[in-house]
Amino acid sequence: MKLSKASNYALHTMLFLAVNESHELIGVAKLAEGQGVSPTYLSKILTKLVKSGMVISVSGANGGYKLKHEWEEISLLDVIKVIEGQSSLSDECLNHNPNCLIRKAIETAEDKFLHKLNQTYLRDLANQINETSSI
Repeated sequence: MKLSKASNYALHTMLFLAVNESHELIGVAKLAEGQGVSPTYLSKILTKLVKSGMVISVSGANGGYKLKHEWEEISLLDVIKVIEGQSSLSDECLNHNPNCLIRKAIETAEDKFLHKLNQTYLRDLANQINETSSI
């Protein structure tokens, strides 16, 4: 399984914003530069995050982005769902058998994976970075 580049950039952007001590507005150019991605591409990702309510956007010369006030409660899964949606790894079994053992095994593994992502919060990762001083 592999997360899309968009999810990867979204997660890194959210973490960068979480680690920003002063929680001041950060421009898209700075956010993009830190990840080596085009500001235009990152803007599209940020638009989704703003629409979800996780990120606050302020336009203008001194504008930029910052996390919402309750950002400590945002999990990695929350961010991924904004970018990827709710799709499952295994929608159907090859033979359309509702008792398909392969589908059940994949669903069990996916449930554990999603549970772990849902229990990992931005605050946890930001605290680890603040302790080690590296992203």
